[in-house]
Amino acid sequence: MNRIGTSSTQGARVTINDLASALGLAKGTVSRALNGYPDIAESTRLRVSRAAERMGYRPLAQAQAIRTGRARALGLILNTGNADLHRPFLTDFLDGISRAASEETWTLTVATATGTQDEVASMTRLIDDRKADGFILPRAMWDDPRVALCRARGVPFILYGRTGDAADCAWFDISGEHAMQRAVARLAGFGHRRIGFINGSRDYTYAHLRHDGFLAGMEEAGLPVDPALMAEGVLDIAGGEVAGRAVLAHNPTAVVCALDLAALGLYRAAAAMGRTVGQDLAVIAYDGIPEAATAQPPLTTFSVDNRAAGQRLAKLLIARIRGTDPAHLRELAPARLIERASDRLPDFDDTTLNETLA
Repeated sequence: MNRIGTSSTQGARVTINDLASALGLAKGTVSRALNGYPDIAESTRLRVSRAAERMGYRPLAQAQAIRTGRARALGLILNTGNADLHRPFLTDFLDGISRAASEETWTLTVATATGTQDEVASMTRLIDDRKADGFILPRAMWDDPRVALCRARGVPFILYGRTGDAADCAWFDISGEHAMQRAVARLAGFGHRRIGFINGSRDYTYAHLRHDGFLAGMEEAGLPVDPALMAEGVLDIAGGEVAGRAVLAHNPTAVVCALDLAALGLYRAAAAMGRTVGQDLAVIAYDGIPEAATAQPPLTTFSVDNRAAGQRLAKLLIARIRGTDPAHLRELAPARLIERASDRLPDFDDTTLNETLA
């Protein structure tokens, strides 16, 4: 019998027989553990996978794909039609997915698309060519055609976010609604009563959730909601500037932005209209992109650990592919507040400033 950690023949490829012998398990048990069959206990699967890693076992991918019907590949389509949709989180996100996939000896298949229809077409090609066993769907949409495709084709998927119809959906998301609620509570605690809100596009589920979170925060603080202080549909800095001008025309003392990019556009609008962020206008946003730290003044924002999110999404998708019920693969994580200079106004007199700007 070979000791775990050595191969059966010096320099030879380690086989399932070698693993089975070293572990004292049946060859069939080892094979089923390596292929993630649900009838194998998780403790056994981990024992086998760790031994395989130590002994240098590598399956023959083509033979394994024929035997299991799986490519051991996770699919991801990046919509490059609007670069700003992915730019804030792409590098860390891909790194997280790749690391988690590698730990399970899976690979990541990435393709690009220039719009939603092209995303669906790219996914269809990967499904038809059997190049992905399931898909990670970033930027979840309220009415998501990618979900409809996966449902129709019986392909496992996991959302980075949530969707309007959650039936049979697995998902991992950050609680943006709670972040918006906390942002309002923070500003109300500083004495603000005229608080505005600039939201993203309602094509995406996060915009619905963050809108609800803002309203919940205003209700909790006992503050009236003024529709004139609210704007939506913003996805980039230019849109944030346009929306910022509209909101600032009604003289809020503070604004919550659903995206950092919207807040950076608001900075431009404020400068053009004689307002000064961090002096007579408080701003809190969401995303934690690098530009937020270098804005003047640095932007207070809720940060997301996209590397950790990518890792978790990969692990959950592999579990889904292996047969776990999607209802058991739904997780919500908090965003982290990064306190900077944009939301604390020096010597803020809530009565004077609120009444002056009203």
